[in-house]
Amino acid sequence: MTNARKEISIIGLGKMGAGIARRLLEKGWTVHGYDANAAAMQELAKEGLKTADSPPALIAQLPTPRLLWLMIPARGKSESDPRPVDELLFGKDNISALLEKSDVVIDGGNSYYKEGIERGKKLGGLGVSFIDVGFSGGPSGARNGGCLMVGGDTAAFRANEQLFRDLSVEGGYQFFEGAGAGHFVKMVHNGIEYGMMQSIGEGFAILKASEYKLDLARVADVYNHKSVIESRLVGWLGNAFEEYGQDLDAVSGTVGHSGEGEWTAKTAKELGVEAKVIEESFQFRVRSAESPSFIGKVVSALRGQFGGHSVGGK
Repeated sequence: MTNARKEISIIGLGKMGAGIARRLLEKGWTVHGYDANAAAMQELAKEGLKTADSPPALIAQLPTPRLLWLMIPARGKSESDPRPVDELLFGKDNISALLEKSDVVIDGGNSYYKEGIERGKKLGGLGVSFIDVGFSGGPSGARNGGCLMVGGDTAAFRANEQLFRDLSVEGGYQFFEGAGAGHFVKMVHNGIEYGMMQSIGEGFAILKASEYKLDLARVADVYNHKSVIESRLVGWLGNAFEEYGQDLDAVSGTVGHSGEGEWTAKTAKELGVEAKVIEESFQFRVRSAESPSFIGKVVSALRGQFGGHSVGGK
């Protein structure tokens, strides 16, 4: 049955969650939300969000069948910390005990796809459907329409397809059957992204080191006028040069990394697939903590442009 009510609850109202909430409100959805940051909730309440003071209260105020979107970090502050999604669903918070058959849980964060497989099994045992969404486009995409890679339960996807249509750019979502499939496709997307950004960084480092006094912003501009490497990434780099200058003085040469590149390289080994470019681009980011460089500055600047990440390399 289609979710004709267009009603959803969102746990996690940070940069991505807030953008999703605002876009859905504009699309005529009734949006309930919770975040540990009360100020973030109150700001969105001015725009029509129905707030709750805890995850259990949020679940209680949503009519069944519920549609619950989790937009919280996939990892704790350290590797030894419990995974926030599992803690919320099955750990100390255990909100899965409050859910009912026919409810749908959507994991919209950057979770490892194997974790999605396990969450799908656990929730399925309770009669609760699971959907995992890889969301590409950063905060701007969340607010204005992104690219969604959706996995999980087929019937739940079909019943709620309007949600993904409303959150994506035109034609910007696809469904892949099986728990974890959406996050798997997004994981590989991010691994490819690592390699593309690394190549751009290396190329512009070569340009900068040459004997020619090249204006790198102009190089980025000409590359982005129907050349073979024209891309959003090259365009964002041009923006970064305009913002920070072509030496990128305010940008760290140490590059942050959030897991997906490492997961892609690891998965490639498990599948017997050679992935030297992705592996090396991940290892470069690890080494950049001790060996910052202009290549690292370019990659950090790109992460800042499309994802809102700190240009300090964190």
